[in-house]
Amino acid sequence: MALTKNQRRIRIKNRIRKVVSGTEARPRLTVFRSNKEIYAQIVDDVNGKTISAASSRDKDISSAKGNKSEVANLVGKAVAEKALKAGVETIAFDRGGYLYHGRVKSLAEGAREAGLKF
Repeated sequence: MALTKNQRRIRIKNRIRKVVSGTEARPRLTVFRSNKEIYAQIVDDVNGKTISAASSRDKDISSAKGNKSEVANLVGKAVAEKALKAGVETIAFDRGGYLYHGRVKSLAEGAREAGLKF
């Protein structure tokens, strides 16, 4: 039986999650991409806490003009700024089963530009 795109992505995501997990010292930056929006959050898996989050639906970002990759870059910068305020400098990147390409890559580059190390 053929898998749907989403089932395939979830399989890849589970394979990634076996290796990548977030600690207090090095939390995980996780990405969710829908057709219209993109969401990112920084998670400490040990304590089960979300340290910071940003999405393309946030007021300051949703008003920005540009294509979806440019918006993803802004989301990356926003989540990085919130993380730096919370005292997080290094993270583990979890691409969530998506290819490191396009919007996911743009989000990661935005986070790096804002000062996160990974």
